[in-house]
Amino acid sequence: MTGNPADVFAPAKLGPITLRNRLIKAATFEGRTPEALVSDDLIEFHRRTAAGGVAMTTVAYCAVAPEGRTTRKQIWMRPEAVAGLRRLAEAVHAEGAAVSAQIGHAGPVANPASTRLPALGPSRRFNPLGMTATRAATRADIDRIVRAHAEAALLAAESGFDAVEVHLGHNYLVSAFLSPRLNRRGDEYGGGLAGRARLAREVTRAVRDAVGDRIAILAKLNMDDGVRGGLVPEESLQVAAWLEEDGSLDAIELTAGSSLLNPMYLFRGDAPLKDFAAVFPQPQRLGARLLGGRLLRAYPYRDAYLLDDARAFRAALRTPLVLLGGITGAATMDLAMREGFAFAAMGRALLMEPDLPDRVRKDRTVVSACIHCNRCMPTTYRRTRCVLVE
Repeated sequence: MTGNPADVFAPAKLGPITLRNRLIKAATFEGRTPEALVSDDLIEFHRRTAAGGVAMTTVAYCAVAPEGRTTRKQIWMRPEAVAGLRRLAEAVHAEGAAVSAQIGHAGPVANPASTRLPALGPSRRFNPLGMTATRAATRADIDRIVRAHAEAALLAAESGFDAVEVHLGHNYLVSAFLSPRLNRRGDEYGGGLAGRARLAREVTRAVRDAVGDRIAILAKLNMDDGVRGGLVPEESLQVAAWLEEDGSLDAIELTAGSSLLNPMYLFRGDAPLKDFAAVFPQPQRLGARLLGGRLLRAYPYRDAYLLDDARAFRAALRTPLVLLGGITGAATMDLAMREGFAFAAMGRALLMEPDLPDRVRKDRTVVSACIHCNRCMPTTYRRTRCVLVE
């Protein structure tokens, strides 16, 4: 990058909105919606994060359809959700921050035993979550889900949200279509990369056509699925270039890993097998203890651990990019700015210390106390929290 790097704590434009700084609370499922609607607990979670100094907090996960939830206790975007979403937006705005809704369809990551609806995917495959087969999405399903993304974005805008983040990552439905391992279709939504990217382009275009410039539109895009036969950076970069060409997005947040096949590829650090096993009843608990190591592989943690892959995207694209993964203090925040990223996203660090941005702004020697034990991950099944402080 040439020129002077941006100040991470200076105001910044994101599409039609202006944020108070360049720090975003990443979308991490909060586990605080027992009725599949906004709760007071969810509002307080995001209010605390907003009060702690981020520019924008992201509500996750807001499914666009009932079967698009990973579990039945997640929000799905419908008129009944609007009143709660408005209260949440007002609470965040009162703290001086913006609020975004992560919208998407879980696809093969959905647990049909919980949602009590069939899980959808690009192709039929065994779903270990529900011990049943994922149903291949029909053309009617695809058309409905594209429309549902547009309708969800409109609901977010009407609820006072400032942005939506379209979920194109982690082998949720659109990401599964991008994956050559998961997408074995023979129609126009399968085959080569152009076919596999068709759904991503249609969804983001539908969202833009629905909301125009009323709110900002981001997408969370996998750079690398982290699994053999999955999406790799070279293909993902072409997808990002097509999305840029389409003009549907104001920013892309770069991510990695598969919630279906390799979740730790995103989270890095310890793999808390015992904690995961403890949240399941028998006999799933025994199975998790015996077989969990095959799914939950440990990857060494280091600060800014997605930067190496993300550099290629920054070099090739004009679209503002959000760097995610191991942003822990002033050093990594400034690194993201020097490398030309428009924003930096934080997840686990804010779960432990929601006031970390304000503390770093006041004292640039402050760093996150998160030890990357990842014991927060199993808490998403009940109520997401840092087990070391709450």
